[in-house]
Formats: sequence, structure tokens, C-alpha cells
Amino acid sequence: MILWKSLSCFSFVFGLLLYSASFVSAGDIVHHDDSLPQRPGCNNNFVLVKVPTRVNGSEYTEFVGVGARFGPTLESKEKHATLIKLAIADPPDCCSTPKNKLTGEVILVHRGKCSFTTKTKVAEAAGASAILIINNSTDLFKMVCEKGENVLDITIPVVMLPVDAGRSLEDIVKSNSLVTLQLYSPKRPAVDVAEVFLWLMAVGTILCASYWSAWTVREEAIEQDKLLKDGSDELLQLSTTSSRGVVEVTVISAILFVVVASCFLIMLYKLMSFWFIEVLVVLFCIGGVEGLQTCLVALLSCFRWFRRFGESYLKVPILGAVSYLTLAICPFCIAFAVFWAVKRQYSYAWIGQDILGISLIITVLQIVRVPNLKVGFVLLSCAFMYDIFWVFVSKWWFRESVMIVVARGDRSGEDGIPMLLKIPRMFDPWGGYSIIGFGDIILPGLLVTFALRYDWLANKRLKSGYFLGTMSAYGLGLLITYIALNLMDGHGQPALLYIVPFILGTLFVLGHKRGDLKTLWTTGEPDRPCPHVRLQPQSS
Repeated sequence: MILWKSLSCFSFVFGLLLYSASFVSAGDIVHHDDSLPQRPGCNNNFVLVKVPTRVNGSEYTEFVGVGARFGPTLESKEKHATLIKLAIADPPDCCSTPKNKLTGEVILVHRGKCSFTTKTKVAEAAGASAILIINNSTDLFKMVCEKGENVLDITIPVVMLPVDAGRSLEDIVKSNSLVTLQLYSPKRPAVDVAEVFLWLMAVGTILCASYWSAWTVREEAIEQDKLLKDGSDELLQLSTTSSRGVVEVTVISAILFVVVASCFLIMLYKLMSFWFIEVLVVLFCIGGVEGLQTCLVALLSCFRWFRRFGESYLKVPILGAVSYLTLAICPFCIAFAVFWAVKRQYSYAWIGQDILGISLIITVLQIVRVPNLKVGFVLLSCAFMYDIFWVFVSKWWFRESVMIVVARGDRSGEDGIPMLLKIPRMFDPWGGYSIIGFGDIILPGLLVTFALRYDWLANKRLKSGYFLGTMSAYGLGLLITYIALNLMDGHGQPALLYIVPFILGTLFVLGHKRGDLKTLWTTGEPDRPCPHVRLQPQSS
């Protein structure tokens, strides 16, 4: 099992290296770009536009485009959007007056040598009610005004479509079919239920992991106390066994985390491809199998009948001593992970990803531990700066947010990386997912689990301890993250930007107020019986 735990830790670290920013992946509905020219008549937000189409009266498909900086705003509801006939421009770029006579149609044009505003004015003068511009690539281009152009008199909507959508419509019209369409830009709801469930999922995961970690440490401490009082020779053996597989974070490793994470992030940003995502899927499955297996074994061991199998071991080559219960559960966990990997593009795959992800996070929070507040402060502070730099500051050098590009899996042909929890947005007309990265749960979770272990070993009650404060701080920080997401129209937000100040601030304030700050900072968990000291029974 040591091999499996090593692989699990490796996949956990890889997940943290890749992603710790929390953002909504449905695609931004409102785009703000202050670097592009804005002036009266040319100051619209860049909005995504739905273009449902009909061919000869029958529903065909729905395309998505982007609105221009200029022109009138579009309807937000489909029922208010007018059904209009589509016509093809002649000449195709609409840089000169169309040869075909227009009577209120939507005109479909190609990008050419003239500006977007010139095309629009020509189309409007020819009698078009709206203009669809076909981009020369599958991306959507932000259409702005050229310097010195007068756009105050533009009164028809302007929408750009990707090249594949535009050519599809063009081919249908050329086949003498009647194509009609609507143009509207629905607004995203202020709050989606998915965000509430995701908040509960993240908080619940840390809650379960904290109590499991604290219970394990307290049981070890109680057992050591008993053996120490009895002067048993089993004390040293018990201490060695119980600490096996536990990794304590140090100040140096916390600092190195940011350096190594940044190097990996740059490498993935530069080399991102379909095969990179496939490698990440394999790593995620390895960690997910170990996590799911560990959680199921612990859960089933609570029942007396399964406990016997959990305490009976069999020697397995390479893996070492493995319990019969683990051997029985392992095939199921592997099959579950493989099924998810094969079906991960399906709409229901998020359920399997969340199950594997939560299991992995809980297992990691048992393996990796923060020994004191000093290490926790360094780790979260470094992660705080890491998030801010790669989400916001990196735009100055790379012209895009490196963290968000890597997390979404841009240029890879896949729908994002697997190292995150996600839930479909239920009432969002644009669909998509509300997501949160593993790092936004694991890194704060390390300090929350430390707080509960400290409380239990120091015999502190819930109100006088530090777990309730740090758990509440995490929940509040994550809640503010989602509020910020909605206030900023879905733009990616680093959750640690809000979570870290709340958690660290709570521990420092409560520790100073209760006189435990020095102990929390240096000593951390209260002293437990020293395994190297054996009490000799006194003679009468």
C-alpha cells in the first residue's frame, strides 16, 4: 500500500500544481476590455449571442456568436426576439453596396478588407435589419470601432459567428432553403443553485476530513497513553506504524511548492495538448482509486462484519501487507475510475469526477499534515501569492490568464482538466459548470484539520477551540468568492484570495485573545507520549 499512497500523493501534488483558481466555466457572458477604444456609440459590453435557426420552417440548430462594441443592445429573452429571414451578401464581404435587394433580412457577410463599422453601415443602407459577420477562424473576435469613425447612427445589431457556423448557414441558403433566425442575449441569473451545492460540497469535504484526521490522531494518542502507563514494549512499534504514510509539511517544502508549481504551470501552458490532458486523466484516476478505496475501507470498517476482513492481512508482492477488505474493494474502485475516464465527455460524468475527487481530497488530508501555525501561514501565504500572480498578474506578460487557460484546457480539445469539483449550472441559459479546484479545498483544509486535531488533543471544547472559527472562516471566504464571481460577470476568481485572509486572520485573532498564539505558532499539536522513553515499574 505504500506504492499506492505514493502515487496518490503524487497525483495530489500534480493537481495542486495545475489548478487552484475557482471560476465559472460556462463562458463569460459579459466581456469588459478597457484596452480597446470606447466612446459614445461604441461602448457596448461584448455579450454572447444565441442564434437559433430554422430551415424551411423546421428547427435546425442554435449557434453562439458575440455582439459588437457598437450598435443597439439585443433582446434578453427568446420570446421577444423577432424571427427574421437570412440572406447572403453579394459581394460576400459587404464592403460595397450589395447587388441583391434587401427588405429587412439579416445579412450574412465575410470578413474582408473594410472595417466592421463600414460593413454595418453598408448593410444598413441596403435595408438589412441585422448583420452576421463570419469570422475567418473558429474563435470569436471582439469587434470594435476604428479611430475617427462615426458610429452614433448605427441602428442594426452586429453579431460575429465562428467560421464553421457561418459556412453551415451559407451552404444551407445556397441550397435554396429558407433560413430564418433570431438574435438574443439571455442574462445569467445572479445566483445559481449549483453554487450553493458546490459550497456545501467543499465545506462538507473539509468537515469530514477534519473529523477523520482528528479522530485518528486522538485514537493514536489514547493508545500511546495506555501503552506508556503499562510500560509496554509495543509503544515504539505502534508509533512507527501509526506515523507510516503521514507527510508533514515544512517551511521549506511550502516555499518550494510555489516555485515548482509555477514551473509546471508554465510548462503546461506552453505544451498544453490533448495528450497532456490524457496524462492528467490517468494521474487523476490513480489518485481517485486510492482515495475511493481508502474511504470505502474506513466506512465499511465501522461495521463489525467487515471489520474482521479489514484487520486480516495478506502479503502481496510489491504492495506489501494488504487487508482482505482492501483486496475486495480495489477491483470496484478501479472499474469505477475506468468507467469515468471512458465516459468523461458525457453529461453525467461530473458525478463520477466529484466522487473520485472528494475521496482523493479526504485521503490527502489524512496523509499530508501541517504541524503548526507557522508552517500553515507560510504555505497559505505562498499559495495566496501564487493564485493572484497566475490569475491576474500573468495577463501582463502572456496577454491572458495562465491559470485559467490551463485549468480550462484551452488548445487541448478537452473540456478542462480533471483536478476539480464541478456541478452543472441548473438555471443558467448558457449552461456550463460551477467549479472549484482541489487546491481551494486541500490547502485551507490542511489548516482546518490542524485546528481540530489541536482542539481534541488539548481537550478544548467546540466554543473554546479553534476548529469552529477556522471552519466558519473557510465557509465565509468561499461564499464571498462566489459573490465576487457573480459581481464580476463570471470572470475567473482565485478563491484563496478571499479564503486565506479569513482563515489566517481568525487563527491569529483567536490565538492572541486566548493566549495560545505562541503554542499554535511553534509547538502546534500538544505533546504526546515520547515513543523512545519507557517507564520502568517502580519496586515497592
